[in-house]
Amino acid sequence: MPLFGDPHRKNLRDAGWHSRGYLPHFDGAAKPQFVTFHLADSIPRHVLQHWRDELKTLNREYERIVLQRRIEHYLDYGYGEAFLKRSDIAEMAQDSLLKFDGIRYQLFAWVVMPNNVHTLLTRFEGFELSNILQAIKSFTAHQANKTLGRTGQFWMLECFDRYIRSEKHFDSAVTYIENNPVKAKLCQRPEEWPFSSASFKQRK
Repeated sequence: MPLFGDPHRKNLRDAGWHSRGYLPHFDGAAKPQFVTFHLADSIPRHVLQHWRDELKTLNREYERIVLQRRIEHYLDYGYGEAFLKRSDIAEMAQDSLLKFDGIRYQLFAWVVMPNNVHTLLTRFEGFELSNILQAIKSFTAHQANKTLGRTGQFWMLECFDRYIRSEKHFDSAVTYIENNPVKAKLCQRPEEWPFSSASFKQRK
């Protein structure tokens, strides 16, 4: 099976497309995917609802891309409690990503931001992306809430995933992920951000 390819076929469910809530997701084959998940309070509910209402008339795939770009831009402002700005919480989240690298998936790039996590990974055959993400989110939510002395929802239920279409798209995804702290003005160079693949590669 080639690393890259077009998953769009007539029967979307057979091709691996499904929906959990209002966003379509692709989990039909072991392909590289750019995945973002964010804290429950990182985007106000009324803002999300406004975007959903505004984009209802658009093509579903285009709607997903536009909404994801808007959310990524919004996340740079660090809205909400931003629990991941605490180094102990961010390190725990990073460790949870690395724990099953090479076991359940291959992790190519990642960054833990103050209120979200970006990853680029390929799941291994026999593992579903939804189950991988649920395990990561469940463990980190429990650990973070315990550390913070809080209860309640930690992560937003939905994740944003986008399959990688080409080598060029793959390279741009890595660049975007590793430069995210620089774009958000958290550091001057990607390798200066300790909770990222850029920093990890620098230390190796």
